[in-house]
Amino acid sequence: MVETSPPHVAKPGAEDAARINIVGLSKRYLTPKGEVFTAIHDVTLTVEPGQFCAIVGPTGCGKSTTLAQVSGLEQPSSGSVSVGNHIVDGITNGVSYMFQADALFPWKSVLGNVMIGPLLLGTPKVEATRLAKDWLRRVGLAGFEDRFPHQLSGGMRKRVAMAAALINNPRILLMDEPFGALDVQTKAIMQTELLQLWEELRPSVLFITHDLDEAVALSDRVVIMTSSPGSVKDIFDIDLPRPRGDVQHIRHEQRFLELQGQIWESLKDEVTRAYERSAAVAA
Repeated sequence: MVETSPPHVAKPGAEDAARINIVGLSKRYLTPKGEVFTAIHDVTLTVEPGQFCAIVGPTGCGKSTTLAQVSGLEQPSSGSVSVGNHIVDGITNGVSYMFQADALFPWKSVLGNVMIGPLLLGTPKVEATRLAKDWLRRVGLAGFEDRFPHQLSGGMRKRVAMAAALINNPRILLMDEPFGALDVQTKAIMQTELLQLWEELRPSVLFITHDLDEAVALSDRVVIMTSSPGSVKDIFDIDLPRPRGDVQHIRHEQRFLELQGQIWESLKDEVTRAYERSAAVAA
């Protein structure tokens, strides 16, 4: 019998410190012409402790902008983001960020890249080395410790980046299309490995993706954002049981297909609207 757990309930002992509250969040920029551009408008969203939440929307809807506000890398024009009970006004402790690009230091070895997090937190080098080797083993890269990023495949670099993001046991993991550049087969493998590692640690996850199948297969909730300026259009609860196992198998389940169809009905209007807007500008 498969063990299941409620989709929105964190494991026992999860703390409110891992809750993300986004309230009335807006972000405006000045264009090179001096005009005001609104990237996101009045975004309100809560990610519960230990919850895996995906954000999906058309290109340019402000998904990455939202993530940047949560991370503290950018400050909102209005509204607020809080982690736990603390307003985010700078880089927040206990948050790891996995970018679209690998974001690895090319002059450091695989081991050196994964060790950076613990060393920055003051972990002695011997202990940091032990932790890094253990995490490389967990992501299937034992024996590659002395390689450099340029000597690895795209999938292997993503494994290094994932180990570096998780080694400090973050309470919150922010992921900005981390597998978008991978081929279909490698992406499926990485998605399954991410699920397994998330099941062990249960950080709160905010996951940005263009891939609706990926969002449904991984998440507890899927948030649909409108075309620019981005705001929350719909939120769907994903009631697929956990642990979910191989994402390739999940995609063939009847409930997965039902959820994917329901969410696409909401998403397709926004994708169409964004496409028509881009075509009008190009014309």
